[in-house]
Amino acid sequence: MRKVVAGMQMSIDGKIDGPDGYADWVESWSDTFDLLPEIDACVLGRGMYQGYEQYWTAIKADPLSPLELSGQLPTAEEIEYADFALSTPHYVLSGTLDGVRWANTTVLRDAGDVDALRRKPGRIIYVVGGAQTVSGLLDRGLIDELRLTIHPLVAGEGKALFATIAGRHRLKLTDAQSRADGTVSLVYAVGS
Repeated sequence: MRKVVAGMQMSIDGKIDGPDGYADWVESWSDTFDLLPEIDACVLGRGMYQGYEQYWTAIKADPLSPLELSGQLPTAEEIEYADFALSTPHYVLSGTLDGVRWANTTVLRDAGDVDALRRKPGRIIYVVGGAQTVSGLLDRGLIDELRLTIHPLVAGEGKALFATIAGRHRLKLTDAQSRADGTVSLVYAVGS
């Protein structure tokens, strides 16, 4: 069975975005765990799909233009991730979305479809968000590993990563690294 890994960036108080619906403290949305070579499918929720698709498509179309959300130029890592995002199959978990316009993207209707995907041959399935999707899949026992990048900021108001979690989940820390920029990378096995 394929491994399902959820990777999220958050503030030290567990927020994945601020009051404006955006994590303005994140300098780069690229993969922070060096997992790209091991991933051959990504899952995200409907709420995240539109912004995710627009963000990575814009970088791929014009990597030398400032990004709409931040006004900053994309990082080299974000340009690399844009290539990855446009060439890797993506699955949008939604019970209501009729279709998607992004190539290489399929709509999954429920968590059972994610479970069926993990039973097919392949490499890591990467859950890129959002919060409800991560919490829902975690509650259904469909996430094997959580990879969290913790930013040195107390965000206060904003959306909490685990605000919709229904149950308690035991985790086992398997790796922790601090970085020069003050972020901390934590890797947890789920259910250990």
